Amino acid sequence: MDYIRNFSIIAHIDHGKSTLADRLIQFTGVSDERTFKDQMLDNMDIERERGITIKSQAITLPYKARDGRTYSLNLIDTPGHVDFSYEVSRALASCEGVLLLIDAAQGVQAQTVANLYLAMEHDLEIIPVINKIDLPSADVERVIEQIDDELGLDSEGHLKCSAKAGTGIEEILEAIVHRIPPPKGNPEAPLAALIFDAHYDAFRGTIIHCRIMDGTVKSGDTIRFMSNSATYRVEETGHFLLQREKRQALCAGEVGYIIAGVKTVSDVRTGDTITLDENPCSHPLPGFREVKPVVFASIYPIASDDYEDLKTALEKYQLNDASFIYTKDSSAALGQGFRCGFLGLLHLEVVQERLEREYDQSIILSVPSVRYRFTLKDGSVFYVDNPAHYPGSSSIELSEEPYIRATLMLPERYLGAVMKLCMEKRGTNSTLNYPSPGRVELIYELPLAEVIYDFYDRFKSVTQGYGSFDYEVIDYREGQLVLLDILVNGERVDALSQIVHRDRARARGLQACERLREEIPRQMFKIAIQGAIGGEIISRTTISAFRKDVIAKCYGGDISRKRKLLEKQKKGKKRMKMIGQVSIPQSAFLSVLKSDAD
Repeated sequence: MDYIRNFSIIAHIDHGKSTLADRLIQFTGVSDERTFKDQMLDNMDIERERGITIKSQAITLPYKARDGRTYSLNLIDTPGHVDFSYEVSRALASCEGVLLLIDAAQGVQAQTVANLYLAMEHDLEIIPVINKIDLPSADVERVIEQIDDELGLDSEGHLKCSAKAGTGIEEILEAIVHRIPPPKGNPEAPLAALIFDAHYDAFRGTIIHCRIMDGTVKSGDTIRFMSNSATYRVEETGHFLLQREKRQALCAGEVGYIIAGVKTVSDVRTGDTITLDENPCSHPLPGFREVKPVVFASIYPIASDDYEDLKTALEKYQLNDASFIYTKDSSAALGQGFRCGFLGLLHLEVVQERLEREYDQSIILSVPSVRYRFTLKDGSVFYVDNPAHYPGSSSIELSEEPYIRATLMLPERYLGAVMKLCMEKRGTNSTLNYPSPGRVELIYELPLAEVIYDFYDRFKSVTQGYGSFDYEVIDYREGQLVLLDILVNGERVDALSQIVHRDRARARGLQACERLREEIPRQMFKIAIQGAIGGEIISRTTISAFRKDVIAKCYGGDISRKRKLLEKQKKGKKRMKMIGQVSIPQSAFLSVLKSDAD
């Protein structure tokens, strides 16, 4: 165990985490020039395109240090986005130290601070690394000051590198060997292994990624998951190199994989403890919790014939993503579909893109919503994430919505615009800090429903991309929540209903009505598009009718003749309106939903 080091790289998005991992892999000789490709640990196309890590990976790097000894360095890569913060915390619980990566040009950002606190909670050795020192805009001295003042770390211990150019990589590896402590654990004690991730293999079933805290596990052992007491027989254990490498056993302190014939990823819970069935450990490892979805939306196939294909695609997708949940749903306008739960907006986008790319599905996504809490007059508490299940307003005693604590970091010149945006979004309890000259840290408590609407895009626009944003869900708070219905020609369109705060209802209703007016084709009669709360109409637009010129044949003659023809046309249009059906094209649904995302 003296020659094992378990570490992770944590950073804000786009500070060079994947590039540094690439250089470490190349330097230790795990990959040669022929097999190397950029972002080695990012397997999905969407990760490569966006430059983000969605699924955490692990790899064992053999490194011969300057002291002549060979060490096993276990790099447990973490996702960078706030949606996946629980996975990050479990990965950090598997480590003894972290490299805290900071961009020399951008400096300390919101998630740099959030990830630092996560690492401190786990009492890890923190090595600050300043990356991108070769950029013309790099300001290394300012970043060293920020490490001292904002992060409260000893700036003397910082390292400088350029992951792209490959400078400073050996110094980082030496620091990992000498500054990060070796793992503790007793190989003779009962087995206690922490699951920090899992992925699905079509031939072997679920591959469990774990860190062995105590004990030893080998093929043939019967293991038990402590959260649900499920037992499985171990088929294979091993380490992660570029490919899986089989080993006789995994001992205390090691990071590796276990294959035990687990059918789906949802049977394996991140943060759970694995122990031996015949000799279990006395208590599970701390920190485990159920991952709960935060954002909800319905997915419908564009063509109703594709429902079975979409169902199959969702089943296959869920094999790889245990945090994604779905149940059957239906809509009078869009037909059969599924109600899905996501960890956040990025998770929702990832699921949507992967369904379209990997499974070739054409889908419509309904307006994203959050889970609201209603206390009814009979005292019962009711959670609603689908507008179709909204209880009648007369039976509600108290309505509550989830709130978040948002940490925003931005240059001082954008402070006014960002504060105005937060006030628009019903932000409260603001705190203002000046961590360094010219930079501001704003902390606001905001309703989650306002943030998933269009907050992030507008925040990036007003700060011209220089602001960074991080949040955590805190609690439920009272709010005036109403059900906004959209009526087309007097008929309610259930797929466009939303639960909104009363102060926002009129603006949302007008926006939906305007979008529908642009998309719904004109008819021979007037079509009214209305936004309604219960029986109260709060917004309206009208699509004017086509008008046939019935008096064209009247050249001259008495005006009463023309009036008679116009009155006859008017009666015909009225009768047509009574029996006429308005068909809403798919593009109209997409345009209304797009307005919510843009």
